[in-house]
Amino acid sequence: MKLLHFSAEIFIIGVNPYVLPPEEVLTTLFKEFGKDTGPIPIKGTINGKDFIQTLVKYQGAWRLYVNGIMMKATGLKVGDRAEFEIVVDKTSREVPMHPAFKLALEKNKKAQETFATYPPSRRKEINRYLNNIKTQATLSKNIDRIIRHLAGEKIGYFVLLRNEKQTTTI
Repeated sequence: MKLLHFSAEIFIIGVNPYVLPPEEVLTTLFKEFGKDTGPIPIKGTINGKDFIQTLVKYQGAWRLYVNGIMMKATGLKVGDRAEFEIVVDKTSREVPMHPAFKLALEKNKKAQETFATYPPSRRKEINRYLNNIKTQATLSKNIDRIIRHLAGEKIGYFVLLRNEKQTTTI
């Protein structure tokens, strides 16, 4: 994989800072990634600081978002010019399903079917959330709430479970 170098000004759209990689960089990334659609996982440096990010197409332009961690690590702000070195990141970004959640889904076919309809990003978010819970009591409580919601029960508000454009109250 070829390390690609470029310099770009940091712009902002809404509240999200981003840069526009040059066409020649995009062409090389597409070739190495094997396609020019969908998000492209990349890694590299911004002004010498390591980062892992995803290149995405939004409003007709391929953008590399410069998140808060990247901005803070480099001291950069919108309007500054940054130096990038990037490469396609072939490492898996899959977040494993917590074994207790997997077992709970296997016991409830309706919840399992509903979970399967969620976009991959939402499933990943739920898996990441459950994997980071510290206590068994909290894990059990949240798995129970998620399963009940997925099975169609209205149980109160839980942001992670929204699967529509607007927040769902469960």
